[in-house]
Amino acid sequence: MKPNTENIIQLDFSEEMKNSFRDYAMSVIVSRAIPDVRDGLKPVQRRILYAMRELGLEPAKPHRKSARIVGDTMGKYHPHGDSSIYDALVRMTEEFSMSIPLVDGHGNFGSIDGDGSAAMRYTEARLSEGAMTMLDHLEKGLVPFIPNFDDSEKEPVVLPAMIPNLLINGSTGIAVGMATNIPSHNPAEVIDGAIAYLDNPEITLDKLMKYIPGPDFPTGGMIINQEDIRNIYETGEGKLRLRALTEIENGENGRKNIIITEIPYTVAGNKTKLVENLVNLMKDKVFDEIYDVRDESSKEGIRIVIEVKKDRDTENLLNGLYKKTLMEDTYGVNILAIKDQQPVTFSLKALLKEFVTFQEELYTKEYEHLLGKAENRLEIVGGLIRATDVIDLIIEILRGSSSIGQAKSCLTSGDITDIKFKSKASEKQATTLDFTERQAEAILAMPLSRLIGLEILRLHEENDSLLKSIEEYKLILSDTKELYRVIKNTLKEYKKTFNIPRRTKLTSIANVDYVEEVKIEDIYILIDRFGYTKSIDNVSYSRISEDTLKEYPHIILCKNTDKLCLFTAEGNMYQVKVSQIPKCKIKDKGVLIHTLCKVDKENILVYTSFEQLFESQLVFSTKSGYIKLVSGIEFETNRTAISATKLEAEDEVVNVIMLSASEALDKNSKVIILTEKGTSLGFLLDEIPEMKKTGRGVKSIELDKGDSVVLTTIPKATDEFFILKEKELSIKKVRLRKRGQKGQKAQL
Repeated sequence: MKPNTENIIQLDFSEEMKNSFRDYAMSVIVSRAIPDVRDGLKPVQRRILYAMRELGLEPAKPHRKSARIVGDTMGKYHPHGDSSIYDALVRMTEEFSMSIPLVDGHGNFGSIDGDGSAAMRYTEARLSEGAMTMLDHLEKGLVPFIPNFDDSEKEPVVLPAMIPNLLINGSTGIAVGMATNIPSHNPAEVIDGAIAYLDNPEITLDKLMKYIPGPDFPTGGMIINQEDIRNIYETGEGKLRLRALTEIENGENGRKNIIITEIPYTVAGNKTKLVENLVNLMKDKVFDEIYDVRDESSKEGIRIVIEVKKDRDTENLLNGLYKKTLMEDTYGVNILAIKDQQPVTFSLKALLKEFVTFQEELYTKEYEHLLGKAENRLEIVGGLIRATDVIDLIIEILRGSSSIGQAKSCLTSGDITDIKFKSKASEKQATTLDFTERQAEAILAMPLSRLIGLEILRLHEENDSLLKSIEEYKLILSDTKELYRVIKNTLKEYKKTFNIPRRTKLTSIANVDYVEEVKIEDIYILIDRFGYTKSIDNVSYSRISEDTLKEYPHIILCKNTDKLCLFTAEGNMYQVKVSQIPKCKIKDKGVLIHTLCKVDKENILVYTSFEQLFESQLVFSTKSGYIKLVSGIEFETNRTAISATKLEAEDEVVNVIMLSASEALDKNSKVIILTEKGTSLGFLLDEIPEMKKTGRGVKSIELDKGDSVVLTTIPKATDEFFILKEKELSIKKVRLRKRGQKGQKAQL
């Protein structure tokens, strides 16, 4: 059977994937994750608020089950799952998430600690006063409506927000390839900034920041990089450093207490995580200064108590807590919103401009609506007043008519066909009537009680009032300054309603490093013949048997605040902080010294502590016969690796001999040099010149071709032998010669 090719569409796979993904991405950006710049709401938030309004859940009405709200929202406007709708509803109730909550929740909607909300069947909600600033004018036709997903309902494209909600409440959302993170601001400050922009649209950013100095988070705390706020407001992007607000109080038994009274906004909804973070740092002894951590928060506010051990530096500990805990965090600002179906990054001034432009549109439509309504009413009132003047004729027309339509036709066009009049004069007068359709309907519906003198007086008063209102509306619509005056007056009223004191402090604080308080104690560093290194405390070391200690050719006693120094045959010195060497039990293997520093495959000659090195004199002897004396002070450095001596090509260090101050001053100390071919030379120690570490040294012995120094030693007066390449050489007589003279053969 031949396939039907008429219904087959040929498509390029890559092009189809590209187009489909682009459509999906734009759908997520515009219809899900990014708020509209005009009302500051995401679609799900807007639909929830509109559904609640349709349910009649105004602030003065009783709360309604959240499940009903979620069901109406999902069934009519947002068919994307009940959990996402309920999550959005819960967030709009949280005072710690929004400066002006848009939903008034009743029941368990979670807490700042991180507790989740109860199921939607248990909680109730209604609209808040803040939400009504965006819903009050919907019936005036200020915003366009579109069909919902199945064309069964209508929903607003945007809400007629009368306050700058996007700046006041902020927003957070992750879309495809982009994200928004707009911080919340103080309502009164934002309204003042909007009024300042209305007064002068050319206002500079610096002047605008006198009204809006920076974000104001519901949880308070501090912004400690105030100097970066201007750049954020100018570019729409940047980072804020948030810090908890703390106090220091006197505690029990001479201890000090650090009290956290406000937390960073980034920890809002997860305060328990901050407390757990502090407790874990105390248990792990990261901060040995902490005695105890308690969460004493209540309905009155946050109170996290950190007890500090007696006689410890509280300010230094506080710096460490800011550095290593959630008490200080970074908030990445990205002021991204939807404008004309496109994502745009806004500056502060651009956001206010969009708000003012939107207000112009709303108020223009509102006053056009009011003008039309007033003009329609004026038409009716004018007709009723005219009707009272000819009320006897109208009654005669009604009595002589056989139907309402017949009477109405006479009132609007003077048609007297088939109407019976008592006199020709009345009939003639009826032909002159020319009421409008609305006036005729109002006259026919007018009760006789309106013919009372007082009611007629009220009609005249209403007529005068309508004429005055129409004149005012036309003036506002024709003059931008008058329109701005009305907008400003409304904003000032909203400022009185939402006049919340600033909660987040703005300051500039430089980074202060935490100086870790370390208890100074003796410690032993054990290094086996393979280079595995570990540290043992003094008590544990005293329990180790002598046989076990023989397995470690290098045992260095030092302080736990000291550094381990290594000298290599390649002429380098490496340093490792003792605190970086793992504390182990004697049975533990430890770590290779090569993993603690960059010594790599170099041949290590000497291990020593820096404290011992600093107080010593070092004799460097090389394979080529160079020798020098260097003070240990020369090796004081913060670098982990330095050059310890200058070497010729193919040369290397044979010995590094450490001498105490008294040994270096002993004029009878003798230096003995032995070579590969068995030549020896001895001379006095004070003949070796003292040099800098960068010096090469002087020639200590003349070497035959192919010969090299294999050992340099300074034996004590009581020594009778020393080791050369694991062979014992007994030195009976060593004739002292001056440097540069040829040595005699060693007696084996």
